[in-house]
Amino acid sequence: MMVNGTAADAMLGGAQAAKRPAESLTAEAWRRFRRHRLATFGAAMLATMVFAVVAGPFIYRVPINEIDFKAKLKTPSWAHPMGTDDLGQDLLARMLYGGRISLAVGVAAMLIAITVGTAVGAVSGQSGGSVDNFLMRVTDLFLALPTLPLLLLIVYLFREALRKALGPEVGLFIMIVLVIGGLRWMPVARLVRAQFLSLREKEFVEAARSLGARPLRQIVRHILPNALGPVIVSASLDVAAAIIAESTLSFLGLGFPPDFPTWGRILADAKDNLDFAPHWAFFPGTAIFITVLSINYLGDGLRDALDPRKVL
Repeated sequence: MMVNGTAADAMLGGAQAAKRPAESLTAEAWRRFRRHRLATFGAAMLATMVFAVVAGPFIYRVPINEIDFKAKLKTPSWAHPMGTDDLGQDLLARMLYGGRISLAVGVAAMLIAITVGTAVGAVSGQSGGSVDNFLMRVTDLFLALPTLPLLLLIVYLFREALRKALGPEVGLFIMIVLVIGGLRWMPVARLVRAQFLSLREKEFVEAARSLGARPLRQIVRHILPNALGPVIVSASLDVAAAIIAESTLSFLGLGFPPDFPTWGRILADAKDNLDFAPHWAFFPGTAIFITVLSINYLGDGLRDALDPRKVL
């Protein structure tokens, strides 16, 4: 009786398992992502940084440009949690405000790089022939350009014209985003092209083509959704690269002016006072380090979660 009961329970459990709906691809990717501890840590840290720079200025209402020479170069205290700079300006307020600009530059430049790279890679991989050869040679040409010297040259030549045309903040923001995003699309294009060359020969694309689907429909409905995994990973890494590029420009004095305190700008202003005010450079440098590290961990986790061949 016990054996029969156990067999019946096993059969019932198997029937219930058979009725249970299959796990969706999104749920499977989320399950795999949660098992990546560094990725979950990076996502939590990045979410904390984003919340701090978005909600922080509404909570900590100290003006970013309030000058107090009596409090200049003060170390962290209850009155100034991150200390002050050489003009007595509160560093915490400037860090929270500058974080918005740094993260906005990273996200906007990433969107430009991903959009241009995906478009070029999709057209190249789907068309083939002379179109593919031409687009890839243009991509190779851009890859051969020295990124940082070209970035500095473009910013130096067009910074003043855009500042006069669109204002100091909007003009510089648009120029920096366009330049950084315009020099980051090539790896995405090559990645998307490789995905298209592989996917366009798959059975489901052949079936859609035999049913009369036009090339644009094949790209939008069948190939591109299956190529988004590597693109999402590349997007996460491009945010980190754009933040570092903006910080480099600001550190070299070619980014935002001192009254727009991005993290790189604050770090550049602190470089001459490291001996007697190390806190001035410590906090923006740590913020850049944590943000970039968190995004890299996040991208690593997304790569593992979206790759079905990866065994965790």
